[in-house]
Amino acid sequence: MEMKPTPTRDGFGEELALIGKENKNVVVVSADLEDATRAEYFKKTAPERFFSCGIAEQDMIGMAAGMANEGFVAVTNSFAVFLTNRAYDQIRMDVCYNDLNVKLCATHAGVTVGEDGASAQCLEDFAIMRVLPNIRVICPVDTIEARKATRAMIAEKGPFYIRLSRAPLPVLTNEAAPFKVGKANILREGKDVAIIACGVMVSEAMNAARDLEKEGISARVVNMHTIKPLDIDTILQCAKETGAIVTAEEHQVAGGLGSAVAEAVVQGFPVPMAMVGVNDSFGQTGTPDQLLQYYGLKAVNIVEAVRKVVKRKT
Repeated sequence: MEMKPTPTRDGFGEELALIGKENKNVVVVSADLEDATRAEYFKKTAPERFFSCGIAEQDMIGMAAGMANEGFVAVTNSFAVFLTNRAYDQIRMDVCYNDLNVKLCATHAGVTVGEDGASAQCLEDFAIMRVLPNIRVICPVDTIEARKATRAMIAEKGPFYIRLSRAPLPVLTNEAAPFKVGKANILREGKDVAIIACGVMVSEAMNAARDLEKEGISARVVNMHTIKPLDIDTILQCAKETGAIVTAEEHQVAGGLGSAVAEAVVQGFPVPMAMVGVNDSFGQTGTPDQLLQYYGLKAVNIVEAVRKVVKRKT
């Protein structure tokens, strides 16, 4: 039976609560947004291992770092814009510099935050997180994958940043689908171009591939759920086998998934590329779908990018 679209934050919260019952070494530190991030599910099942520091993101990271230094698996949570912008110094020096076992779990990222507006729509988190040494950066495609990613990052030692959605996302995977940190999944085969996407943009890429098929263009769709470490082998395989790549992300074009893929392509097997994302702009108020359309983050925009990049193939 087809599952209805669900926010990936729900999968994170549900799995975190289950893990909390199994692993008494997991603690959660919150900055007063556990209801919105769904970390409250853990709070209900293990209140003795849940700590709230109030609206103080820097303190939250410092507390988590201290607990991790004592051997705990420390999970933090907040909106992406507050977590990555307000607490960047603490993430850099307390967590990443010391390579501590702290998990940074961010919801409400991208323009699909919707009506909260520009101040709450984080469009630069991939860029500023992936540049930090020791950290891994994940963006699950749906709620099923969010559960798997949550379990994987808690099982693997060291800093993680996971980007989760507020808006309901289509369910594209199933329980049997593989998930491994740093290993992309090919959701659709194709020989003329590879569309490499993450998060909400994967479903738009799938829609674009179906539309392109009607034009005689065979598009491969890759779910690049891990931004760092990047699956360079799959990227170069796509470059060699299709000869063209389009990236799609709900993030600034500068410094995000597209930039990461381009870094791999230019060093390994240069092919024509195009990037679909937000172009040097802040977000604004609107419904998620209105904003995806306004910023050119829909299937029709991917189709247009594919047409142009395929023409550039030699």
